[in-house]
Amino acid sequence: MLVLGGSGQLALALSAAAEAAGIDCARLGRPEFDFDRPETVAALDSVPARLIVNAAAYTAVDAAEGDAAAAERANAAGPALLAAHCVRRGIPLVHISTDYVFDGSKGAPYIETDPTAPLGVYGATKLAGERAAMAAWPRTVILRTAWVYSATGRNFARTMLGAARKTDTLRVVADQRGCPTTAADLAAAIVAIAPRLSDGWEDGLAGIYHAAGGGETTWHGLAVALFEEAARHGLKMPTVTPIATSDWPTPVRRPADSRLDCGKLARVFGVALPHWRDSVAPVVDAWYAAA
Repeated sequence: MLVLGGSGQLALALSAAAEAAGIDCARLGRPEFDFDRPETVAALDSVPARLIVNAAAYTAVDAAEGDAAAAERANAAGPALLAAHCVRRGIPLVHISTDYVFDGSKGAPYIETDPTAPLGVYGATKLAGERAAMAAWPRTVILRTAWVYSATGRNFARTMLGAARKTDTLRVVADQRGCPTTAADLAAAIVAIAPRLSDGWEDGLAGIYHAAGGGETTWHGLAVALFEEAARHGLKMPTVTPIATSDWPTPVRRPADSRLDCGKLARVFGVALPHWRDSVAPVVDAWYAAA
């Protein structure tokens, strides 16, 4: 398995999950492979992969509004380039996408066939990447995920845990609903489906799947859960004040309710990610272990 994404949180988790499962895994990122330098796709030829997982992306949601060209190169043109590479080599592609392809107005968990309506450049370019990859290569699996976090990289959990060391009062948005997903859980799901994709492809496997943590919560709920687990390590529980999205303005609007229905992944592959609350403790423990 060849994982693209360098030292990103999902790429690192995929390396660990593949090793645990006895799957050979190579990982490439900058500078060897860079979507801003399309010619570096040639570096992929050096890896005798039977499956490519694209965990590389431009994920700075707000910054994308002012740098749409960079987001387009990584999130739309990049997947198209990878799909063409996979066509030439005849190997399947797993491409990671996002809940931000939806506008959050459905009022119920989204299924894969629901209409998309991204609210910003990030979501729009990720949606374009989905379409480009699937149009170029029938052996493409799109995994839409949500609210990914881990003990490494830049993410909500690390921001909250770091902030709690500096202040005893925090304000966190409580009117956005979603499905928190640890990088480790998502990586485990990808590794679980990998053999089905690389060992005798079946055309019915192609398409879009939702892959996110079970259950649902808000950013406020996730923050409280992080601090509850951190209390085991001696953290004094901060006061976490729930606020509205309007109290924390950002350059681009987030979906108010981007819950994902992951039933298709379970039906087709027999894979379901754990409930989000069950996966908080391992991330907090790993963060403290590395601190």
